[in-house]
Amino acid sequence: MYNTKAYAAVSATSPLSSTTIDRRDLTEHDVQIEILFCGVCHSDLHSVRNEWGGTVYPIVPGHEIVGRVTEVGSAVTKYKPGDLAAIGCMVDSDLTCPHCKVGLEQFCQNVILTYNSPDKHLGGVTYGGYSNSIVADERFVLRVPDNLDLAGVAPLLCAGITTYSPLRHWGVTEGKKVGVVGLGGLGHMAVKFAHAFGAHVVVFTTSPDKTEDALRLGADEVVVSRNAEEMQKHAGSFDFILDTVSAKHDINAYLNLLRLDGNITLVGAPEKPLDVAAFSLIMARRSLSGSSIGGIAETQEMLDFCGKHNITADVEVVPIQKVNEAYERLLKSDVKYRFVIDMASLKSE
Repeated sequence: MYNTKAYAAVSATSPLSSTTIDRRDLTEHDVQIEILFCGVCHSDLHSVRNEWGGTVYPIVPGHEIVGRVTEVGSAVTKYKPGDLAAIGCMVDSDLTCPHCKVGLEQFCQNVILTYNSPDKHLGGVTYGGYSNSIVADERFVLRVPDNLDLAGVAPLLCAGITTYSPLRHWGVTEGKKVGVVGLGGLGHMAVKFAHAFGAHVVVFTTSPDKTEDALRLGADEVVVSRNAEEMQKHAGSFDFILDTVSAKHDINAYLNLLRLDGNITLVGAPEKPLDVAAFSLIMARRSLSGSSIGGIAETQEMLDFCGKHNITADVEVVPIQKVNEAYERLLKSDVKYRFVIDMASLKSE
């Protein structure tokens, strides 16, 4: 066991502040990583403030981790010191259940999340990436293409895979017409991926001033969703729509844009249930589904795809000392499009 610097919250109302945490000594299958950058996900904020319940304090958030391997266990074959590496939302699972056996570890009933999950090695709970160093099983460590900006890679470990996975699952390819609802941290990644897949991409937004940025990111068209006439022009024409909005909104307005057998997938999580009109589904055999992250193999596929197509998140890099300010700005959607912490700033604490 060794100590490393970190930022933690000790209650739902306290700010994140400097502390020291324990990390386990390497087992034979473990990889130790010096963390260079860590993304700030909205779920970090929810967890720190216990908005979903179940938070164990102190909490060290962060599951969009990019760094460099510093040491490996005796049985590790995939990594060596000096390699670029990443860790996303998971650090372990039972590896034996039907989901794990087909590469869907994210659905394992015994999945261990990167933070605030039971720590079978040290007891207590796991601590995340707002820290200088982390240790994880090599099976949950990912390779990072060396041609990409590392700060821009960090959000790929959550925002990236959260949007890539449903686009792949529902067969988004060249010639498909794809809608993206919302242009935030998730939405901007969805636009980049759908464009790279060759789809015709339409962004739906309530903010007309986002039009220019949506087109820059790869959208072919932008629709202001409050404009009923603009919405009606697209009725019954979409193969797939990815809904990234976490606020209450009219899902039926988007269901009615789907063609026969079209699908809309939710990756945003509104606080209150959405009202779904049965006829919005029935009349064209449409479907409504949800998606979380992807498994380890699919996440690696996503990172490799990003390396090939030079895709990263649009980020604002901040020092760890400004993370509480970043949380407040996140609540106001005051970021384009993800905050990323430069973890070198923690060394000065």
